[in-house]
Amino acid sequence: MRECRQFYIDGEWVDPTTAQDFTVINPANEEPIATITLGSAVDVDKAVAAAKRAFESYSDTTLDQRLAFLQRIIEVYESRMDEMAETISKEMGAPLGLTRAAQAPAGLWHFSEIVKVLKHFKFEELKGSTLMRKEPVGVCGLITPWNWPMNQIACKVAPALAAGCTMVLKPSELAPLSAYLFTQILHDAGLPPGVFNMLNGDGPTVGAAISTHPDIAMVSFTGSARAGIAVASAAAPTIKRVTQELGGKSANIILDDADFESAVKEGAQACFRNTGQSCNAPTRMLVPQPKMAEAAAAAKQTAEATKVGDPFIKGTSVGPLVSKAQFEKVQCLIRKGIEEGARLVTGGLGVPDGISKGFFVKPTVFSDVKNSMTIAREEIFGPVLSIIPYEDENDAVRIANDSPYGLSAFVTSGNLERARRVAKRIRSGNVHINGARPDFGGCFGGYKQSGNGREWGEAGLDEFLELKAVFGYASSGA
Repeated sequence: MRECRQFYIDGEWVDPTTAQDFTVINPANEEPIATITLGSAVDVDKAVAAAKRAFESYSDTTLDQRLAFLQRIIEVYESRMDEMAETISKEMGAPLGLTRAAQAPAGLWHFSEIVKVLKHFKFEELKGSTLMRKEPVGVCGLITPWNWPMNQIACKVAPALAAGCTMVLKPSELAPLSAYLFTQILHDAGLPPGVFNMLNGDGPTVGAAISTHPDIAMVSFTGSARAGIAVASAAAPTIKRVTQELGGKSANIILDDADFESAVKEGAQACFRNTGQSCNAPTRMLVPQPKMAEAAAAAKQTAEATKVGDPFIKGTSVGPLVSKAQFEKVQCLIRKGIEEGARLVTGGLGVPDGISKGFFVKPTVFSDVKNSMTIAREEIFGPVLSIIPYEDENDAVRIANDSPYGLSAFVTSGNLERARRVAKRIRSGNVHINGARPDFGGCFGGYKQSGNGREWGEAGLDEFLELKAVFGYASSGA
């Protein structure tokens, strides 16, 4: 058991105002692995005050100074990479192979990308006699989830630091240990006191205090649509900027000219990756009606070949869900799919054979799903694939867009021009063509109830900047 009760405020590890212990559980064996303390509004006040004091000097740092801080963070992060991967596996259950290959490196990738962006980014540009100047927005409140902890923390902290902002981070209380390690990395990198502050807490207390705080200029939130609504509502009276990356129900359109069996198997694997706990997971697979049986058979084969188990055992593809509450939610939605008449191809209710402890679920495939069914409308956040038939290309696009969400989408075709044409018609913040991997120099964010604003790369940096016009900066003849 680790003791992680302190918060990081004004460059020091400090005791919370009051003790309210919270036990962190390893979801693979249901055993406690750490104790943290949940903070209060008073703790938020202290962290914000430190960030406000630091903003005056940090916002005035030079580009070279900020680049030096970022480069030093990269160096220290690289030295703790293995420890970060193991920490994430323990706290949220992702297989160690995944945390080493993607979960832990994602933090490094965002810092490396923002360094590239910062080297050519124009903070000032003269248009006629007017100077268009981009300035740091101010003190930022960052609220992050448990499913990709380093990805979500780094894609906020890196651009905030690059912009010249100071910040207060509230990581998820379900997976806080990677945030502790990340905080130590920033401390060891020599950030000035108060630039970065971190405290634990739940949404209704610390999250709400951050959202309502009058000295916080911006809240960057990643999480559920329900929680996003609460954050935006709480922030409204102080008219602060709110950016949100929320849920998704991503469509995966497999066109009739694709290498069909390969596309179905790759799509199923992508759905099950990270135990389905990714907001951009391709959970709605759209296939031509005549190929439904073929798709179901290929997805079934993939699901049943997927190794579920201990995240630290080599070869494990799917670990546990993060918590008992998440396990119960996924079970409820699987049951709903059965009740509403979707055909259960494989998986289903209960835990996989041979497992007695941990929040494990069976990789599950439903076929003959109607897009009006609950499992096609709601974000399940588990390894559950819904295969939906379509009549033609136009019908596929219609179904893909018939969702309250619009975070991500996938298109597979043997004809690149056709895939491009379909991708442009989908109402989502990003689209993957023929299995393309994410590009950290691109952007990430959604349409509709998937949120507002963008993260990653230059677009992510812009979110932490205010635009000022200085009229008459130059003579009219300049």
